[in-house]
Amino acid sequence: MANRVRKAVLPVAGLGTRLLPATKSIPKEMITVVDRPLIQYAVDEAREAGIEELIFVTGRGKSALVDYFDHAYELEATLKAKGKSLDVLAPSNVTFGEVVTVRQQQPLGLGHAVWCARHIVGDEPFAVLLPDELMFGTPNCLAQMMRAYDRVGGNIVAALEVPASETHKYGVIDPGPSDGRLTQIRGMVEKPAAGTAPSNLMLPGRYILQPEVMRQLDAQETGAGGEIQLTDAMARLIGTQPFHAFLFDGARYDCGSAEGFVIANIAMAMEREDVGPAVREFIARL
Repeated sequence: MANRVRKAVLPVAGLGTRLLPATKSIPKEMITVVDRPLIQYAVDEAREAGIEELIFVTGRGKSALVDYFDHAYELEATLKAKGKSLDVLAPSNVTFGEVVTVRQQQPLGLGHAVWCARHIVGDEPFAVLLPDELMFGTPNCLAQMMRAYDRVGGNIVAALEVPASETHKYGVIDPGPSDGRLTQIRGMVEKPAAGTAPSNLMLPGRYILQPEVMRQLDAQETGAGGEIQLTDAMARLIGTQPFHAFLFDGARYDCGSAEGFVIANIAMAMEREDVGPAVREFIARL
């Protein structure tokens, strides 16, 4: 039986340069989609999937992320005094020990960010969620992957189909045999040159990994863009451990760009019972 996945790494140290000037003073992960910050969606996803410990890999200027998940006693007291419910704050409050932070002091890539959490992860399987990739589904993406993990164990990465013209932007898998939504992985390439991708199945930022990947990252080898790539470390383990891609049943919104944030706001608002009707009416008028 596969070891249960209790911990998740959330790399949140990036500068968010594609969203400047907003990210000059606000962490990218704190910009809202409808009425909650992007980081909240990732935390909600992890909790629904059964994650017990959230490891934030932060950097300079990211203290607002940690403060957001703390109790705001003055705010709570004010709401109580006005007879208002505190339920709206419940998702943003964490229990003792639920959130742990570690600092990434240099922007050396996703692989390096994950490696920074190695001592907290320890010798356990763990999940990785990239918060600027908003994944929407029922059940959510990580929960779907957890069900697949219970079947096959090993390492599982989420996968989505993209046009061949876009594969150079992402990590891409070299697929083997498929069984339903699971596909065996023969290899991985990070941002392959145009026309060289082994498939159109990209990695949208959800992973369940065995701790041995940390040993691969110990080497600090650089790859695409001169950064330490998580994809490269995973690729070196293929053949020594089971590796599968899971075709996610749902929608993905790239919130690392302005257009992605706008699209995510519209799409998520339309799913809401409280604001959806007004948004749909406005779009119909356009």
